[in-house]
Amino acid sequence: MGHRLTKIYTRTGDTGETGLGDGSRVPKDSARVHALGEIDELNSALGLLLAEELPAGIRAALAGIQHDLFDLGGEVCIPGHTSVSEKQVARLETLLDDYNRKLPPLKEFILPGGTRAASLAHLARTVCRRAERALVSLARAEPVGTAARKYLNRLSDLLFVLGRVLNRAGGGSDVLWQPGKSGEMDKRGRGK
Repeated sequence: MGHRLTKIYTRTGDTGETGLGDGSRVPKDSARVHALGEIDELNSALGLLLAEELPAGIRAALAGIQHDLFDLGGEVCIPGHTSVSEKQVARLETLLDDYNRKLPPLKEFILPGGTRAASLAHLARTVCRRAERALVSLARAEPVGTAARKYLNRLSDLLFVLGRVLNRAGGGSDVLWQPGKSGEMDKRGRGK
């Protein structure tokens, strides 16, 4: 690939436009650039999660997902190009099935919390959902690969499951939603 970033600032974006991978220039607030930014933020959220102590299998899976997200970014950066495959989607589905199989069935809604690692997985899940919405918006105006949209949908599901797994790995369990719980607190935030 060679040296691609020999100079970090180019001044070419000072007018509010940026270059895509095919050399075309688009406004920085275009749907395509917006989707790219959301995918980048998602990858950064996964990087933050990877800074935590994690089980080896989850660490390896997330590292691979970060590479997939660069593939996805490349796909979005080059209109008409496809990088994300059904094989990558199937890999997420396999991970989902494997991790979910070991969890107790959900009978209640859960809150995004628990251990720090689980909370970061839930935060990454919400960023993933936002990236998915941005990609869907882009797809309404321009062609976007079907596998790319599926990938983000499965990834958000996987991050939900990993939040549950990480709570157990940290010695805890799901944080269950308790309807009306806030009504039991007095003005100082203490239980009645």
